[in-house]
Parts: sequence; C-alpha cells; structure tokens
Amino acid sequence: MRILSRITRIARHLDLKRREAFATHNLEPWEFDVLSSLRRSGPPYSLTPGALMTELLVSSGTMTNRIDRLEQRSLVSRTPSPVDRRAVLVALTDDGKMLVDQALQALLEVEREILASVPDSDMTDFASLLRSVLVPLESTATPSK
Repeated sequence: MRILSRITRIARHLDLKRREAFATHNLEPWEFDVLSSLRRSGPPYSLTPGALMTELLVSSGTMTNRIDRLEQRSLVSRTPSPVDRRAVLVALTDDGKMLVDQALQALLEVEREILASVPDSDMTDFASLLRSVLVPLESTATPSK
C-alpha cells in the first residue's frame, strides 16, 4: 500500500505540473496526448483515428470529438488515406507540430524538476522497476467507455 499510495501522490503532482506546463501553450492534457501521438508517429505525422483510439485508450466517440476539436483549432487535419478510399488519416498541421514541440519542451522541463531529487545512479533501476509494474497493466488495457 505504501508504494502505490506514493505512486498515486506522485501522479497527482505530475498531473498538476503537466496541466500548468500545457496551459502556458493553451493546451489541455488530452490535446497534448493526441498531438504527441501524431508527432511520435514520424513523418508525415499521421495516423488513422482507430490507431489513435487504441494508443490513447479512448472510445471511438471520444476520439472523434477530440479530432473535431483539434481540427477546429487547425492543429490537425483529416485527409483521405492513400491506400484505402474508405479511411481517413489524422495529420498534424504545421501549427500543430510547432505547438506540440513547444509543449514537449515545457513538459520535459517539468519532468526534470520532478526527478531532480533522484540520483542519476538510481534512474536506471527506478525506470526498470516502474516498467515491471507498467508492462503487465498495459498488456491488458482496454479503451475507456
């Protein structure tokens, strides 16, 4: 219990710090999550809505709403799939790419601040222990409703 309670408390602090960092870029955490997923996909920075839904563990209705809202802000665009006429791709716009890159720098700074008290010599073990808890959880994760 003491371990998971501490993880929960750390998660709350991280969530607050993330929200503060993203607010300076006029982003909500969910917006950053979608934009950063597209950014991580590499050029041309596009994914299907289904791939985004799977990666972000959200329902199709939630994903559609999020794409709509980001499209209204001109941060993403929908384009026809070049391989399947029935499908669309969600792609980062230039504005979306610039914004997510700026927000990522702010997030990395927050993460550095949060982890500053952990000695470098402990970081590898710390990351490995967290991974050993996270991997089984993610292998059974399903989208939220």
